[in-house]
Amino acid sequence: MDGTVAIPRRGLMFVMSSPSGAGKTTISRRLLSLEPDLAMSISVTTRPPRPREVDGQDYFFIDRARYDAMVAGGEMLEHAEVFGNCYGTPRGPVEKRLAEGHDVLFDIDWQGTRQVKARMRDDVVSVFILPPSIGDLEKRLRSRAQDSDDVVKARMAKALDEVAHWDEYDYVVVNDDLTRCLDKVRSILVAERARRARQPGLEAFVGGLRG
Repeated sequence: MDGTVAIPRRGLMFVMSSPSGAGKTTISRRLLSLEPDLAMSISVTTRPPRPREVDGQDYFFIDRARYDAMVAGGEMLEHAEVFGNCYGTPRGPVEKRLAEGHDVLFDIDWQGTRQVKARMRDDVVSVFILPPSIGDLEKRLRSRAQDSDDVVKARMAKALDEVAHWDEYDYVVVNDDLTRCLDKVRSILVAERARRARQPGLEAFVGGLRG
């Protein structure tokens, strides 16, 4: 035995949002590689699979009738239609994982974050990632592909709209250095796991200590 004390806890929903190009995807991937008790939320979508996408791993691919039924039945934690395709987060798998004491990572925008907070506020921890400057953000967007100036400008306008919602989040971290930003995000996750309200096993543990 290594002397580790395992106190039962409830999992949490770790929501990360950012404007496009701020580094959220890279941070998410590294966080998942470092935290074995953290799993990515898998969304449903009505769009067809792209090459190399796997059903149940990248998305759950469903038809529009099934999607509409899930929305009508309250089976979604959040949902939206984007360019004619529908996306959403099924409630069932998330609630099951939380009840088992495991955490779920969400890569969603401010609108999705509002929805999950409205439905499961006590389980949500939200983090917004900011770029160090607008110039840096534009540089990252331009380096992604050979897009026209009009496309880059449209992406910048959308990014600035997303930044306007920074104050709706529990934590805000500036990604001026990837390693430092990852450390801060991971520290938030560790601290939130230790909240008294998320550890229903504490009462029994303390009772044992007191005899």
